[in-house]
Amino acid sequence: MGWTMIQKDDSGVKGWTWRFGNYLLLSVSLIAMQVQSDLEFSKDRHYMWKTGHWGRCMGEDCGTGGVQSRTVWCIHMEGWTTHHSNCRHVDKPESQRPCFKVCEWHQDLFEWEVSEWGLCVLAFFQSNELRLQTAECVTAQHGIQRRKVHCVRTSNRTAVTERICEFFSPRPALEQACLIPCPHDCVVSDFSSWSGCSRTCGSGLQHRTRHVLAAPMYGGANCSNLTQTRTCANLLPCPVGEGEHHYSLKVGSWSECRQPQHKGLWMSGRTMLDFSTGDAERNTVKRHIQSSQHHHHYLHNHHHSLKSLDVEIGYQTRQVRCMQSDGKNAMLSLCTLDNSPGTFQPCIMPRDCETSDWSVWSPCSKTCRASDMSPGFRVRSRSITHTPIGLGKECPTLEEKEACNIIGDLLPNCPSYVWKSTDWGDCQVAPLLSQQDRRLNNVSILCGGGIQTRQLYCVQVPDNSTPHHKKEVSRPVSGHLCEGDLPSAVQPCSIPCPQQCLLSSWSSWGACLHDNCMETQGRKGYSQRRREILEEGSGTENCAHLLESMPCEDPVCFLWQVQLEGACVPRNGNCGNGTKTQIVACVNSLAKACPTATALEEWRTCNDHPCIIFYWEALPWGPCIEDSSMNLNGTGYWNGTATCAVGVQIRKVVCMKMGVGPVIPKRCPDSARPDTIQTCLLPCKKDCIVTPFSEWTVCPTTCLPVNSTMPSQSRYRIIIQRAANGGQECPDTLYEERECEALLVCPTYRWKTHKWHPCTLVPDSVQQGMTGSSQSCGKGLEMRGVSCVDKYDEVADVSDCLQWAGPMPSRFRSCWVPCRDDCTLSTWSKFTECSGCGNRRTRKRTLTGRSRKQDHCQREGLYPLLESEPCPCDEFLSQLYGNWSSCILSDTPTQASLQGWRGRRETRVCGQGLRYRAVACLDHEGHLVSPDLCSETGLAEEICHVPCPLDCKLSDWSTWSACSVSCGSGLKIRSKWLREKPFNGGRPCPKLDLKNQVYEAVPCYIECGQYKWVTDPWSVCTINTVDELPACGEGVQSRKIRCVRRGGGENVSSVNETLCDQDEIPPQAQTCFLPCPNDCVMSQWSQWSTCPMPCDESTVRMRTRHMLRPPVADRVCPESNQSESCVVNSTCFNYHYNASSWSTCQLSEHAICGQGTRTRLLDCIRSDGKVVDLVVCEELGLPQLWKLAMNCVVDCPFNCILSDWTQWTECSHTCGSKGVMSRSRSVQQQAHEEGRPCASQLSQTKPCPISPCYTWLLSNWSPCGVEGAECGEGTRVRNLTCVVHLADWPDSPHQTEMVEDEKCGDRLRKESEQELQQPCFVPCPGDCHLTEWSLWSSCQLTCLEGRSFETVGRQARSRAVVTQVLENQDSCPHQVFETRLCKGGKCHSYEWRTSAWNDNERSVWCQRSDGVNVTGGCFPQNRPTTVRHCHPPCTKPFSHCKQSGVCGCERGYTEVMTTHGFLDYCTKTPGSDNKKADVKTSSGRLKPGTTQIQDFFGEWSLQPLGPDGRIKLWVYGLTVGGFILILFIIAVAFLFCNPHKQSKSTSPPQKPLTLAYDGDVDM
Repeated sequence: MGWTMIQKDDSGVKGWTWRFGNYLLLSVSLIAMQVQSDLEFSKDRHYMWKTGHWGRCMGEDCGTGGVQSRTVWCIHMEGWTTHHSNCRHVDKPESQRPCFKVCEWHQDLFEWEVSEWGLCVLAFFQSNELRLQTAECVTAQHGIQRRKVHCVRTSNRTAVTERICEFFSPRPALEQACLIPCPHDCVVSDFSSWSGCSRTCGSGLQHRTRHVLAAPMYGGANCSNLTQTRTCANLLPCPVGEGEHHYSLKVGSWSECRQPQHKGLWMSGRTMLDFSTGDAERNTVKRHIQSSQHHHHYLHNHHHSLKSLDVEIGYQTRQVRCMQSDGKNAMLSLCTLDNSPGTFQPCIMPRDCETSDWSVWSPCSKTCRASDMSPGFRVRSRSITHTPIGLGKECPTLEEKEACNIIGDLLPNCPSYVWKSTDWGDCQVAPLLSQQDRRLNNVSILCGGGIQTRQLYCVQVPDNSTPHHKKEVSRPVSGHLCEGDLPSAVQPCSIPCPQQCLLSSWSSWGACLHDNCMETQGRKGYSQRRREILEEGSGTENCAHLLESMPCEDPVCFLWQVQLEGACVPRNGNCGNGTKTQIVACVNSLAKACPTATALEEWRTCNDHPCIIFYWEALPWGPCIEDSSMNLNGTGYWNGTATCAVGVQIRKVVCMKMGVGPVIPKRCPDSARPDTIQTCLLPCKKDCIVTPFSEWTVCPTTCLPVNSTMPSQSRYRIIIQRAANGGQECPDTLYEERECEALLVCPTYRWKTHKWHPCTLVPDSVQQGMTGSSQSCGKGLEMRGVSCVDKYDEVADVSDCLQWAGPMPSRFRSCWVPCRDDCTLSTWSKFTECSGCGNRRTRKRTLTGRSRKQDHCQREGLYPLLESEPCPCDEFLSQLYGNWSSCILSDTPTQASLQGWRGRRETRVCGQGLRYRAVACLDHEGHLVSPDLCSETGLAEEICHVPCPLDCKLSDWSTWSACSVSCGSGLKIRSKWLREKPFNGGRPCPKLDLKNQVYEAVPCYIECGQYKWVTDPWSVCTINTVDELPACGEGVQSRKIRCVRRGGGENVSSVNETLCDQDEIPPQAQTCFLPCPNDCVMSQWSQWSTCPMPCDESTVRMRTRHMLRPPVADRVCPESNQSESCVVNSTCFNYHYNASSWSTCQLSEHAICGQGTRTRLLDCIRSDGKVVDLVVCEELGLPQLWKLAMNCVVDCPFNCILSDWTQWTECSHTCGSKGVMSRSRSVQQQAHEEGRPCASQLSQTKPCPISPCYTWLLSNWSPCGVEGAECGEGTRVRNLTCVVHLADWPDSPHQTEMVEDEKCGDRLRKESEQELQQPCFVPCPGDCHLTEWSLWSSCQLTCLEGRSFETVGRQARSRAVVTQVLENQDSCPHQVFETRLCKGGKCHSYEWRTSAWNDNERSVWCQRSDGVNVTGGCFPQNRPTTVRHCHPPCTKPFSHCKQSGVCGCERGYTEVMTTHGFLDYCTKTPGSDNKKADVKTSSGRLKPGTTQIQDFFGEWSLQPLGPDGRIKLWVYGLTVGGFILILFIIAVAFLFCNPHKQSKSTSPPQKPLTLAYDGDVDM
């Protein structure tokens, strides 16, 4: 759609035609609500009555008896309310009126009916006159849109009074404001360059043209003239006779096709001599744009049998004129040629396309209410009952679509879909193992952290009305219906590791007791010992036995016997419940009191014979089985937990002899026999739960081609819960497939063509009135009948063949009836035999009759006598093309993979695969042919290998290192070191240290004091005497010491003394004293008393001794007491707890990750740093605040989990070398910690077979050709050619080659979709004519302030007028332009551009924002000036207007300025002429001489006053700078004259204050 403007000239508008839907207007929602209040002015115009809205119609019954009220009040003109007495009561409006009361049930019977909004028209349009205010418009103009509103009955849409609908809802607005953009003037391009002169001699004309870039819109200015013409003169005069006229034969356009019986009409087309400048030729240039549409045809039960002769042949004529070179008509005889153009020809009588009636509307596509509120659509169609013939009207649209259910309030809500999942699968640890661990571990005993998966599927959310079952099961649907992120299908899990039972130590053996005190006759007794379970194990079968028995002699039985029982003492009051005390005694079976404690002890030798110990060993409990004796049906409760049933477990108990094995049961005490049966909880049966089958996949809705394979459909279901504990097993069938129900085979229709009728010529009756020879030969038309038949050759509807057999074959063709002088030839001979590939075969024909002697028949170009064609060849060559694909592993698809991710299976990630490469099949000439001729698949295959990922490999654990401490608690370490780095995406290494090692640390303990000092007895005290007097007094004694291992017995050998503590080495010698006679003899010192804990250095410790023999005479005994201070780390010590370092996280033996424990050991440390026995700190009761164990987690190394490969897609191109198939997979679980990373290749492609592409190639338009004349109306044509190429054509350099039309498909259908012929015009010399259409301009949007005003843009093109003779310009046609809608436009702005000034002149032009120079678009009011003037004008001698807009002197003269800065006069500059003039004031005078300095400064033009007489800015700056310089000198002098003040100051040194100009004008 578009609009066309034809412009006469620059001054006026001849015609302005608007078509509906030409442009889209932006509507601004400024809803002007209808004001229903009435204003009544009072007499004095200061007060007036104002009324409110009418209220609802009130009444007891429905009907006409209602009353409607409204409020009336008095207001001032300024808007404030006043007393009602200020308004005239005679003018007071009514406050009540009768009305029709509408009942509530009437609401369904009536509704408002509104029309669409009309076009936006300017608000100032009055009396259909257009008053444009372009200069006042800034961005847009105000407009109004109107529509019609009626209250109608819903039953028959008849109009009723609006009051009925107003009862339910207010009347919709009738008008609304809108905006119309400001007028957009026509924008044209720059002129082209001038054409050559129309004549090569004498005077002629030359022209230049421009084209329309943007058409005028919204009342903008029309397009200016697109052509400029000027005279041109040649230096050479025209020879004699050149000035005479030349004549050209001009033909007009063919008339409409008419039937021969309208002879009067035919005669009106007779060629007439016309010497006038008729106006009929002026505006006959029109543009006809054909558009073809593709429609789908549907089967209808209309039978329009096609007659075999529904094509009628008519005749058309055209005018032939002789034109002078000045554009005027001349006598036809001046232009007559040997072969005059034909003025008549046969034609096909046009017949319009006929269609059937519209079908009924299809159901609305929107059947439910969605959240996006998008409307639905419904369609209706019609079929073609008769195709157009000749130039008949093309077929209209065969399908209509309209919106429906726009709001959809009454529709049900659309179903929503959510992701559901099955139960989580079993926890598995094996997927976490590396390649190295998988070979070393027994997978069945793994525990700890693992991974488990589940399956995801999409289901429809059930309605709220649907009851919810215990476990909701929904039918799976396609996954694309579920929105949002896919839930996780993988999660970490944990398998508990088995833990050993932790048992206490055995107790001591008990007394010898009877096994059963009720049966003591002749039975032995047993002495027993026990141990207890300190911590229950998990995952183990049973703890070891807890009771051991040993036969013994003389067993007894002991029991408690009540000796005395007291009275009952009530708890409350004198009666009721109370308590009484009992005195009990332990007696044996003979009722004798138990012996006293001392009497109960008896010592004797033991273990003088081997111990015989018996114990019961219980085997593991069997499975829990049903017990028919226990009548427990239904669900019960066991220890507060719901159970399905109670069963029993049985185990076997065996009497074992220590060190021997099983013995007879009576050897073990029967009282200690464990239970062999126990009740248990039977696990509930879990039946398999599966979803219902999904819907069957959709079968094709269209019919099947003949001999095609019957399609199939499938459905599937998913296991949600596996069967367990004897529940119902899952069904075997989870996937079903079946053939689709019998589909109709596509009907077979074909076009049946009849024989061609004889060639039809223009009748003699018509030829008699035409110019030219009249003979029954020449060009004609022949026709044939075409009918539609089915496979039984019965006549069918035309629409059936149009749908199933393609376009109708041509029913007419050109023919030629030979004339007397025509050339005649024989028929073609048969082709010669072929001699091999690459050769050609030929055939011949000859001239017959008189044609052999005619010269024009001898022309080979017109009448070829030899024809050749290449020989057929079956030799083909395969040639590899493109690159090899990536290595593709074979992956056998399963039924599960057909439905998406139904379960996880091991997929191949490495190994042997195949890679593919395309193969081009070429014939012997190197032309691409079908790949089936060279190979079956069209692909070359090659075995390839995908390297397997190699995980990081570490060495085995080294041996444990020695404990990190020599005494006490420490750590021992073992490590692994790196052996192989990961390759090809293997699992990465754990975090290694700088030595590429990973270590494990566990606590260790080295017993302190493993070695001790052992001393021999002291030797005899040796007294050193000179004489032989009795030896007494002080002497020396010694002993031997050695280091031995503690606990080694008496005869242990000595070890190296360095192993013992050197700080505690005993003395090897000491002084001794042998009392002399009469001396006091004292005992040995006692042990030192202990110091208090903690050590207090203010205290002392003591030791004592006593006198053994008193002294004689005056001798005294030495001291008996000694004391010394308590010194820390010398005489006393403090103690505290200390913990070793934490171990690494320790897992179970069969776990690789998950929960673990970190441990450390506790030491008792003496204050001097030595480690002592832990018992020391325990005996001292020191608080122990250390935590010796803590939980830890070792992150599991989750491998990356990828989905299965999708199915291979279809080829991206159906032909050519660019076709590829692809498949992809997605990451469902990212790698974690040391897990194997995701493969980098998430998509794969492989080439498709290279098939030749056959395409219809549309040639360029031929030059305009006029048949039989030199100028006038003609045609240009273009052809369709079937070519073969690769898919990358036309981008690739490979050339296309022509092939048979059959390989490109239906030529008739393609020709019907293309315009292959266009009318054109060849101007005659002297004709005033239109140029060819310019190219479409770029797509431009209507924009406001840079924002798009429309969703679609516009393009324009134009035809300019070319005048060849000035005398003929009055008969010129008008210039034409047209527009069309386009998409993807841009907003353009326009701006004035100027060149630099040159002699006070410059160029000014308008430029578009994309850099294109245009005419129009810029506001004329803002156009810059092109000429610059000085004010006042430069009238002084030797003065001129300078670039700065002020007057200056010419070169060689000096300006002498006035005090106001204006030029006073110009004076001659002394010196050389190349010196610039000095600037002087009016008081200056010329001096007789100049120096070099004066000449130098003469180059400077210092003018303190500007051209406007004001002082220049640099003068102010110089003044301020001088003032600041003076202040600076004063400040510096002041500081130098007062240095003593600074030295006497007690304050911190300060920087001296200086004044410096920093550029601020405030200084």
